[in-house]
Amino acid sequence: MKIVIAEKPDQAAKLAAPFSFSKKAGYFEVKPNTYFPNGALITWAIGHLCELKPPEEYNPAWKKWSLETLPIIPERFEYRVTKTKYKQFNIIKTLLKRPDVSEIIIGGDAGREGELIIRTIIRICGVNKPMKRLWISSLTEGAVKNGFANLLTEGETRDIYYEALSRSCADWLIGINASRIYTILLKEKGLMDVFSIGRVQTPTLALIVKREHEIANFKPEPFWEVEATFNFDDKTIKGKWHKNNVTRILEEKQAVAIAEFCKNKDVKITNIKKERKEYQPPFLFNLSALQATANKTFKFPPQITLDILQKLYLKGIVSYPRSDSQFLTKEEAKGLPNLLNQLSKMKQYEAFLPPPNASIMNNKRYVNEKKVTDHHAIIPTEQVPDTSKLSADEAKIYDLIARQVIAAHYNNAVFDYTTINSLVDGRAEFITKGKVQIEEGWRKVIFTSKENSDSEDGQELPNLQEGEAGQVTKVDLKKGETQAPKRYTEGNLITLMKSAGKHLEDTELEKVLAKTEGLGTEATRAGIINLLKDRNYIEISKNQVFATQKGLLLIEALGESILASPSMTGKWEQRLSEIGEGKASPKAFIEQVKKLSHKLMMDAKEQKVNWTFEHIEMEKISSNSKSKFVKKEKTVVGKCKLCDGQILDFGKFYGCTNYKTSNCKFSISKKILGKTVSQANVKKLLNTGETNVIKNFKKGEKTFDAILGWNEKENKIEFRFNK
Repeated sequence: MKIVIAEKPDQAAKLAAPFSFSKKAGYFEVKPNTYFPNGALITWAIGHLCELKPPEEYNPAWKKWSLETLPIIPERFEYRVTKTKYKQFNIIKTLLKRPDVSEIIIGGDAGREGELIIRTIIRICGVNKPMKRLWISSLTEGAVKNGFANLLTEGETRDIYYEALSRSCADWLIGINASRIYTILLKEKGLMDVFSIGRVQTPTLALIVKREHEIANFKPEPFWEVEATFNFDDKTIKGKWHKNNVTRILEEKQAVAIAEFCKNKDVKITNIKKERKEYQPPFLFNLSALQATANKTFKFPPQITLDILQKLYLKGIVSYPRSDSQFLTKEEAKGLPNLLNQLSKMKQYEAFLPPPNASIMNNKRYVNEKKVTDHHAIIPTEQVPDTSKLSADEAKIYDLIARQVIAAHYNNAVFDYTTINSLVDGRAEFITKGKVQIEEGWRKVIFTSKENSDSEDGQELPNLQEGEAGQVTKVDLKKGETQAPKRYTEGNLITLMKSAGKHLEDTELEKVLAKTEGLGTEATRAGIINLLKDRNYIEISKNQVFATQKGLLLIEALGESILASPSMTGKWEQRLSEIGEGKASPKAFIEQVKKLSHKLMMDAKEQKVNWTFEHIEMEKISSNSKSKFVKKEKTVVGKCKLCDGQILDFGKFYGCTNYKTSNCKFSISKKILGKTVSQANVKKLLNTGETNVIKNFKKGEKTFDAILGWNEKENKIEFRFNK
C-alpha cells in the first residue's frame, strides 16, 4: 500500500476526490483502483507541521539575550514538532510505520517549501521507505490522475529540498544572531523593544526607508506653463509653449512676458508629425503581477490576493498560485481553446468570445517551454466555476485571471499619435499632442487606465495642414509645483521586491537578482510585507506604505551593513539556486553563513560607536515598546455579582478574577451592539444593578437608547428602557 502526504487538509481532499474513498480520523483511505492496485492512504500536514528548534533547546544558556552568547551557532540543526500540531503529526507517524505501507508519495505543493515540509515530517518520524514525488500544477481530477500516473522519482526533487533546508537554516542563523545583537545594543541606548532582522525583510525595509528620506528631503519648486488656444479657420486646438521640448518655465517674470507676447498674435503650423504605435496584449499572470494588479484595481493587500488565490486553487478552478512564470508550455496552450469555449458560456465573457485568434500555440510571447520553471503562468483550469457561488472577492480575482487569458488571444491595440508644432509671431514655439485609437484590440477585454498607458492621452484634433495660419484667441498662465516622489503602495512594494536588483550598483549582482527574482520568492513576499507591519516597521494608510520611527531607526542603526542591502540576498540566492540545481554544496554554504554570523557581530559593535539618532523621535518608539513589553496592571472596576471575586478590565471584556480558580462565568463584553461600555458604567452596574442610559445601540438599520441592567433571577445582563 502507498501513503500520500499532502501539505493541507483541503489539498488532501482534492487528491482523494477522483477515487472511491472513506474518511478516517486525520486521513482518507482510498480503495484499490488502477492507480493504486492495493489502495492508498492520503493524509496531510497542516502547513509547517515541524519547525527549527529555538536556541534554548540546543543550550539552556542561549535562552538569555546577552552579548556573551553571540553568535549562536548549533553544531547541527534540528527540527521539532510544532506544539499545536502534535495530534496530526502522530497520525502521520502511525500511518508511515504501518507494515503494509511500502511506499511514500510526497504530495505537498510542487515547489521548494512543499518539499521541505513533507520531507522534514518523514525525517522526524524516522521512517526510511521508498519515496516518489507527485508534481502537479492544478487540482482538477484530470491533473491529479495524470500526476499519479506520472510520479517523479525521489531523486529528481531531492536537490530543491536541500535548497529549501539551506535557506531555512541560513535565515535562522542570521535572524537569531542579528536580531539579538541589535536589540541588545539598542537597549543600551534606552530602547526597550525587540528589533527583528531578516535576510529579506530588512533590505525591503531599507528600500521603503530610502523612499521616506527622498520624500522628507524633497523641496518643491514652483514652475509656470503658458497654454494658448489657437483658431485655424474655425478649427480650435490648444498648445503649450516650449523650448527644446521643455514646457516648464522656472521664472514667473519670464512666463508672464511670454504670455503677454503671445496675446492676439498670428500663429502658423510649422510641422505635423504622425506616428502609429501598437501595444501588445499583456503577459499572463505570475503571482507578483497578479498581486500588483489586484492591489491597483481593488486595493487588495498582497496577502489577501494570495489567500483568495489559494482558495480558488483548492477549489480546482485555477492553476498553482505561487508560480513565478508568466509563460505556458505547449501542453497547457493546447487546452486553452476548450477553456475559452467554456468561458464563452458565462455571461460576463460572451461579448469577448470567440476571440480573433483561436490559439496562441505558436505565440512565443506566451508559450515558451524554457521560461517555465517549476510551474506555468496562473490560468483558469478547465473546471469552470459558477461564479455566483464564489465570494465577491474570489469572483474578482478569478475575473482578472480569466480576462488576462482571453486578452492573450486578441490582436494588438493600435493608436495614432499626432504632434503639431506651431510658431507664434515667428518666435514663440508651441507643441500640441493628440491621440486617436485606430484598433481597440485587447483593450476591449482589459481596460488600461491613463497612468498605465505608455503615452499621455492627447486632445482630439481637427484635420490640419502644415503651413496653415491662424490666430491666438486665448493665453493662460498656469502655475504648478514639482512633486515629491510618490509613496509605494503594497502592490508597488511587491514589484519593487521582485526588481530589487535594479537598486544595485554592482552589475553582476544585479544580474543575479534579476535571475533569482529579487528579494524573497513569489510565495514569501506578501508574508514579508505582513511581517514588517507586525514588527511595527511600516504602516499602511489608504494603500500607501509609511516607514515608522522604529523602521527609520533600525535602518539608520544598520548603516552600511550588508544586512540592509539586497547584495547579500543576491549572493545567497545565487548559491541557493545552484544548490537546487545540484551544482553547489549545502554544507559549504552553511559554513559560509556561520562565518558571516561572526562578522556581523563584530560589525554591529563597531557601528554602535557612531549612533546618534538625531532625527528619530525616540519617545515614539519607547512608548510603543512599553505597551508591548511592560506588563500592564488590570483595573479593578468592582465586586463580582456571582462570587466574592473582583471584576477586572481585561481590554476587550470585563471578567472575574476567579474565572480560573472557581470557574466563575461572570463576563461583560466591552462592545455591545456597536457601543463601548465604559468602566464608569460597569462600576455603576456592579454597585446599583443598572448603568446610565447608553445611547445609539445599533441593531440592523435601527438605533435605540437603553440601560444595561443585572437580572438577579437569571444572573445575566439585560436591556432596560425608560418609560
